[in-house]
Amino acid sequence: MLARRLQRFLHQDYAIGVLLIIAAVMAKIAANTSLSQYYDLLLEMPIQVAVGSLDINKPALLWINDGLMALFFLLIGLEVKREVMGGDLSTPSQVVLPGIAAIGGMVVPALLYTALNFDNPIGIQGWAIPAATDIAFAVGVLALLGKRVPASLKVFLLALAIIDDLGAIIIIAIFYTSDLSISSIVMATFLLSVLIIFNIRKVTRLSAYLFVGTLLWVCVLKSGVHATLAGVLIAFTIPLKLTDRKGRSPLRALEHHLHGKVHFFILPLFAFANAGIEINLEQLKTLSDPIPLGILAGLFLGKQIGVFSFCWVAVKTGLAKLPNQASWQHMYGLSILCGIGFTMSLFIGSLAFADVDPSYMISDRMGILAGSILSAVVGYFVLYMTGQKKNLPKEKAVFTKTSHA
Repeated sequence: MLARRLQRFLHQDYAIGVLLIIAAVMAKIAANTSLSQYYDLLLEMPIQVAVGSLDINKPALLWINDGLMALFFLLIGLEVKREVMGGDLSTPSQVVLPGIAAIGGMVVPALLYTALNFDNPIGIQGWAIPAATDIAFAVGVLALLGKRVPASLKVFLLALAIIDDLGAIIIIAIFYTSDLSISSIVMATFLLSVLIIFNIRKVTRLSAYLFVGTLLWVCVLKSGVHATLAGVLIAFTIPLKLTDRKGRSPLRALEHHLHGKVHFFILPLFAFANAGIEINLEQLKTLSDPIPLGILAGLFLGKQIGVFSFCWVAVKTGLAKLPNQASWQHMYGLSILCGIGFTMSLFIGSLAFADVDPSYMISDRMGILAGSILSAVVGYFVLYMTGQKKNLPKEKAVFTKTSHA
């Protein structure tokens, strides 16, 4: 009975969001109780892999952030390719509105953060933290609303989040790259060329792509470019429209294989490893400091202003149309939900402040948690009330509308 209930729960859209919340709460408990020393020891535990002259020696936290999260980005890359080649992003009309919304949702939060931190040479490095949207959390909150929101709104949110993730990947590649190793980049380029040749020659064996892809990840890790980007590069080379001997698309097969592992293990583990900060009265007071305030303002205010205003301009100028059966109230509530940064914001924050005083990491996490929670609660409330108005009896709805006139 318990196994059946668990299985039903895991098939719900909101399950991923719930697991992320549980992981974040567990991290908070671990970091704020007598368990804190064991929590720190676990994350700092060295893990070494050595093959001949190749030596990778990193603490457990970096294996999670650089290694396991590469699989998360691999899954994102697979989803982006599938949607572009035959899904919700396959035609210009499908891309216009979520694309414009995603741009607004990245630009305005980044500007708000920058305005509050322009005079801090270290703080300004976090400008991209509030530009990200957590697709798992946002879709999870939307799923809790059920039929109170039109199905087209979920499609719009998924398209927006995918484009947003693609934007985050580009930002990481350009702005969060350390000193480059030319020899590693040359080797990575060669291995990427091999994967492209596999695709051109219609190779359908996933094992071939994954073997070369693992070598590519090692080279990218050693190159100074963030290792997770290897996941995206690998994804773009895996065939979608070809089929193997069993009649399966390699891309769809790998996406299916990764989905559960990424969403039910890797992302909760990432949240557990990165959300653990000590919370006390003094740290709550720091929410008014430029870095956490910039992230909070960027996520809660910047996202809703950017997404909603860019959508409004696009629709009013005739560039795009609202999603089917969606109202401007729906779009506003969804714009607020886009302020749930969490996973991607934590990830970018770990890159922005990796080599500076740990207090910067604490500040950025405080802002991310506050902004994400506020966006989730307010966004849910706005969409709930909008759905409630839509479900009123016809006579009552007319009366309500007249009373506001």
